[in-house]
Amino acid sequence: MFRFEDLRIWKEAVQLANELFDIADDLEQRRLYRFAEQLRGSGLSICNNIAEGAGCQSNPEFKRFLSYTKRSFFEIVNMLIVFSVREYVSKECVEEKKERLEKLCRMIGSFSRTLCSFLFVFLL
Repeated sequence: MFRFEDLRIWKEAVQLANELFDIADDLEQRRLYRFAEQLRGSGLSICNNIAEGAGCQSNPEFKRFLSYTKRSFFEIVNMLIVFSVREYVSKECVEEKKERLEKLCRMIGSFSRTLCSFLFVFLL
């Protein structure tokens, strides 16, 4: 089994990516293929960076990959807001996803701090 498969943050990120894929499927129904593809890519980027980071040889390197996920969070929220303004997705959907994204972002931040603490204790 790969190390990342046990991580709660990865499992949550996969679930969130799946929900973003559903939104992307709806965008494709409207022939908004580029928007759909970009949303899928950003959603997948979060769980991909967690998985890729878990394969790193050091905690600082893993932490760097976790920091990449934050960029994807901001990109997704921005896209959802624009999609809402254009009435491609409902405001309720955007608010629900923003809450989920914020929660996952906090979880990743906590996990990242744990990696730093573990490294600090390990080096003492």
